[in-house]
Amino acid sequence: VIIAGGAGDNAAAACGCGVISEGTGFVSLGTSGVLLAARNGCFPAPETAIHTFCHAVPEKWYQMGVILAATDCLNWLSRITEKSPSDLSNKLSKELSGPSDVIFAPYLSGERTPHNDSLTRGAFIGLDVRHDIQNVTQAVLEGVCFALKDSLLALNKTGARVEKLFATGGGVNSKFWLKSLATILNIPLSIPKKGELGAALGAARLAIIARENMNMKNVMKEPIVEETIEPCSDLLDAYEETYRVYKNIYPSIKVLK
Repeated sequence: VIIAGGAGDNAAAACGCGVISEGTGFVSLGTSGVLLAARNGCFPAPETAIHTFCHAVPEKWYQMGVILAATDCLNWLSRITEKSPSDLSNKLSKELSGPSDVIFAPYLSGERTPHNDSLTRGAFIGLDVRHDIQNVTQAVLEGVCFALKDSLLALNKTGARVEKLFATGGGVNSKFWLKSLATILNIPLSIPKKGELGAALGAARLAIIARENMNMKNVMKEPIVEETIEPCSDLLDAYEETYRVYKNIYPSIKVLK
């Protein structure tokens, strides 16, 4: 039996996506949210609450921003409305028309990047009597995207620049969410072809290299892209303006603890 060094979940997922070299990364819309960038060196910046780790492959590193609630925010809304997550997200148009005038801070379990604050909690800003469940759902999905933009900007402070971003996790089933995320990050999202992709595949690739002594570049390949979600260029300014409001929410609710 060959005993080989493996990887943590996100490093293995990066191996599964072929996210090995500088400029590549992935965003995961799972229970929590991850925005990971491959690095060619070690550039720790603890003040940003960005995590810096050795990669699972030699002489490579990765950094990631983590938010504690991504699809968990939609699951929470599902519980209190007694509507399934898919029912909620399917009520939204597949095309963007601009940001909601309700803004959601997705700190339902505290927040990691960039605040590193386990005690802070979420908030809705701008609710009024005319808003309905669709407005609230849109705000929840956009709030997660704004939190991931916080992670992207924190990564940028370490010197990371993500030029290619794969999107994974249960949230990729919502076209509205993907288009919102691509536009808010202003980065095209590559959607891998359907099939098992991620940590399990990455672990299998590491086992193949250990067993067969294969070249890493021949194994850690990028997945076949089924679709690329482009940012909506005509809405970039509108979402950026809403993000400027969003980023002021945390300092405001922090003082209320």
